[in-house]
This record gives sequence, structure tokens and C-alpha cells, in this order.
Amino acid sequence: MLPIEEAMSVAAGTPPAADSGATRVLVIEDELLFGRAVVKSLNKGGYACEHADTIAKARGLLASYQPDLVLLDLRLPDGYGLDLLNELSRDNRTMSVIVMTAFGEVDDAVRAMKLGAADYLKKPVDLDELKLTVDKVMNNAGLKQKVDYSRSRDIQQTDHVELLGDSPALRAARDQIVALASLAGSGTAPPPTVLIVGETGTGKDVAARLLHRAGPLADRPFVQVDCASLPRELIEAELFGHEKGAYTGAQGARAGLLEAAENGTAFLDEIGELPLDMQAKLLNVIERRMVRRVGSTRERPIASRFVAGTNRNLPAMIAAGQFRADLYYRLNVVTLTMPPLRERGDDVVLLARHFVATTARRYAVGAPGFEPEALEALRRYTWPGNVRELKHLIERAVLLCQGRDIGARDLGLPDLRQADGQEEPSSRFASMTLDEAERWLIERALAHTHGNVSEAARKLGVSRMTLRYRIEKHGLRVEMH
Repeated sequence: MLPIEEAMSVAAGTPPAADSGATRVLVIEDELLFGRAVVKSLNKGGYACEHADTIAKARGLLASYQPDLVLLDLRLPDGYGLDLLNELSRDNRTMSVIVMTAFGEVDDAVRAMKLGAADYLKKPVDLDELKLTVDKVMNNAGLKQKVDYSRSRDIQQTDHVELLGDSPALRAARDQIVALASLAGSGTAPPPTVLIVGETGTGKDVAARLLHRAGPLADRPFVQVDCASLPRELIEAELFGHEKGAYTGAQGARAGLLEAAENGTAFLDEIGELPLDMQAKLLNVIERRMVRRVGSTRERPIASRFVAGTNRNLPAMIAAGQFRADLYYRLNVVTLTMPPLRERGDDVVLLARHFVATTARRYAVGAPGFEPEALEALRRYTWPGNVRELKHLIERAVLLCQGRDIGARDLGLPDLRQADGQEEPSSRFASMTLDEAERWLIERALAHTHGNVSEAARKLGVSRMTLRYRIEKHGLRVEMH
């Protein structure tokens, strides 16, 4: 037996007290006993319900109650449920709809699905089946909302990226990006793969996002895969997905990063760091446009555009047996080369002023100018870390120089220390032991990469594990900036 207060509230069509965050359901059903039974069942399941027995009452509740889900009977005293469903579809309402049809009204159910209904139930309706259907529809609605949000966020992120500069080298790169963006494939032909090459910090990821944004795939997902940071034991599951129980800890099925691109763009950053066995599997996916999750026997089609980026010399890696030649030739259909900052002339000054403005806005501080000597220092420096190094350096200078212009010494560039009378590296090495020289090189590489051990290892031409060992050997502290 229901408590008197709860029984009265159900009879009146008002739900019992419910969590304000509960999913709101509007039950539109003229059979009062069945309608009240549905309300009672869903209230027990954690939903908040309202009941209307006519289309007129339903229209009033749709405006005031704003349900997340509508359970709609198609045969009502004052009209046809499909007409109301058509109104909801025309008004672009975001709630989900489940229609309830009598036996033999299959054509009505088909029409309802075409008008946007999420599912349908045949009468007489089993309340347990109804609860399962409601749960399924609302779970799917939640997943769709997350996907729509993620897609919107990706579009917003790509809307804000740009390659700043007016040097001939950068203009040529921008023109090539626009030309490549239009080559998105047609019909059943997949888009051509693109390989973006360039030193660390030259903006390969920005170029990939612009390539995605400038073409017909702009409203689809952009998924960036950092091959260098994927855990060795989980690379396959991360890239290709997995089924429930495929390995210890796989508590549910999950799509991989390549599958998540959903016919958009999959950007494989630092492709040179991918192990050889994964290179073979990736090649198979790109060639056949099919992916198989770990633990699954079923293949899933994918039509995403593949873009890869690397700062490594892939032909040299092929010669050393570290990269598959067939994967290289498959990726290298079209190559986009990002120019290093030292070859971009006065772009360094334009970028420095841009980073001053963005840093000042982010931290709500005054935007300083540059002393002439500082601008000359920016032009003279060779920028081994390219645009990324410049960005970090300018951010630090802005925060240190609040209230005054940035001077040459505020930049702290290595060239300036040499100009102040310190020894050049060549003369410095002459008085060093092998251990001292090794320590100095490691310190310099870590300084240029702002504590990024993976980047420093690539600059020094050693593995990350080797560099870690030598950092510990010399007792160095790695500080991330």
C-alpha cells in the first residue's frame, strides 16, 4: 500500500518528492489506471513523472514541466499522438519520445520513428519492459549529448588555432594546407593521408587542426593521438578499442581513438614513436579502413582522414630498422613541411608580441613592450625549440616584467650569456671531462625543452630510458615549466 500522501499525489498526476536532478518524464495516456501505474513504476525507478490524459493538457505541461522524455500514446480523446509528435519535431524539441501503440498499428510505429521517436512499445505494455526501454533511451540520449558536446568543443578548439606569420616559408605552408584540406575524398574513395614533418615546436598539431577545419570535415570530430605518450602495454587498446573482459581491468567495451574520429580526422602525432608491431596493425587499418577491437572477432569500418606528424627522420629510421617502410610510403602520400622559426625572419617578433598579449590577458596583467636590444636578441637566437620555446620564454618574461618593458637580459637567452663574455661551447668542452660534457649537454637539452624528457631525448638522439638513466647518474633535477 502507498502512503496516503503519495497515493493522492499519484492520483492527481503530481509526482512524489523527487531529486531536482532526476530525469523528468511526461506520460501522455488516456487510460488512467495504466497511466498511474506507469507513473508509480517510473517514480520508484528514480524518475520524476507528470501525467496528462489529453493532448491539450500535454501541451500545457510540455511548456511548464519541460520533460526530458515523453511516453506518448497514439490514440487520445482529443487528437492523434503522431500530430503532437510532428509538432515536437517541427519545434526542434530536444526531449526523447517513446510511443505506445495498440496491436496491429505497426505502420503508426514506423511513421513515429521517422518523425524522430527514439523507440516504441506495443500494448499491452509490460511495466518491467517499459522501465528497461526508458533506461536504454535515456542512456543513449546522455551519450549523444556527450558526443555533441565533445564535437562542439573540438570545433571551438579548431576555430581558435592559427598559424601566425608573414614570412614566405609560412605563407607557403598555409597555402598548402588550404589546398590539401579540399582533398577530403569523394564517394567511396577515402581522403589521402598527409604526413606533417618539422622540428619540435614548429606547430605540426596546429597545422593538422587547420587542415581539418579548412575542409568539408570541419563539423566532424578531430582526434589527436600522441603516440609518444601512449603506455606500451595499452597502445593497442587505446588505438583500436577493446571489448569487455579483453584484458584485466577492461570492465566494459570501449571504442578506440581511431574509431572515435567518426569519419572526421585522426591526427597521429609523433608517429615515429610507435612500436614496430603497432605500426603493422596501423598500416592494416589505414589500408583496409577496418578496425577490430581487442578481444573482438568483428571488424568495424572507419572512414576517417589520417594525418600523421613527426619530428623524426623517418627514412633514417627505416634504414636502422626502427620504422616500417610500407607504413612510411602509405602515410607519405602528401607531405607538409613546417618551417623552423629560425627560417621565418621577423615572424619571431610578430609571434613574441602575440604571446605578450595573450599572456597578459590570461593573467590579467599589463602587456609590456620590448626594448630594442630584446627584439634584436629574439632575431639573433636560433630557437632550437621553435615556436613552443618562444611561447614559454615570453610567458615567463611577461610575468617577471610587470610594469616595465622586456629587456634583453629578461629573456635569458643562451646567446646573450655568450655575448657577456662567457665561453663558447667549443672552448668550454676543451676543459671538460667526458662526464662533465655529458652533464652539460643534458642540462642544455632539458633547458631548451623546458623539462620535457621525451623531447630532450630526441634532441640528443637517445632513448627516453637512456636519458632517464643518465639524469639519475648525474643527480640532475628535472623541473617542468
